[in-house]
Amino acid sequence: MDITTHVSAQVNTPSEAPAPLRVAVIVASNREGRFAPVIADWFLSRTAEHDDLDIDVIDLAGIDLPTALSFNPSDEVKALLAQVSPRLDAADAFVVLTPEYNHSFPASLKNLIDWTGSEWHAKPVGFVSYGGMSGGLRAVEQLRQVFAEMHATTIRDTVSFHGPRAHFDDDGRHKDPSAPNTAAKALLNQLTWWAHALRNAKSARPYTG
Repeated sequence: MDITTHVSAQVNTPSEAPAPLRVAVIVASNREGRFAPVIADWFLSRTAEHDDLDIDVIDLAGIDLPTALSFNPSDEVKALLAQVSPRLDAADAFVVLTPEYNHSFPASLKNLIDWTGSEWHAKPVGFVSYGGMSGGLRAVEQLRQVFAEMHATTIRDTVSFHGPRAHFDDDGRHKDPSAPNTAAKALLNQLTWWAHALRNAKSARPYTG
């Protein structure tokens, strides 16, 4: 085989497709009468268009961690952590669905973050927020600071819903989906770029924190 044929054979060899990205979608609200399931269902319909994503929904309404932190938690708390920590650790990326309560994010989300640690390291985090006039953006701005402390990379573009109940019909369908669909596409494009980049980087050189 001459060098021309050899180079051509190398160029035409298809590369192995990367493994699907594991994305944990965290539903932060555990409030009675919450609107979170409507937002979550809408966002999951957007992720369904991405064949390269393996979605794991972590609903904090079903994970009742205590607010009192401990270095020696009870067996009950250890069991709760065993339900959620491995799922966070297995994720390549996160999307946090958060409302805004009193200019901030829910205690349930902060509690989850405070009970965990390295599960977030060197991974991207995107945000879908909702609330009143602010659309939850003040909660997101505070979360960016929190996730920086967790060695995570937050995605610049977000999806936000201002007064969300007015934008969805009784069946949970968005009445004018063009703008939010476009925003979700931008978020997912950025999230997947960072997730691939950081996963590849960690496979070449483990992140030590």
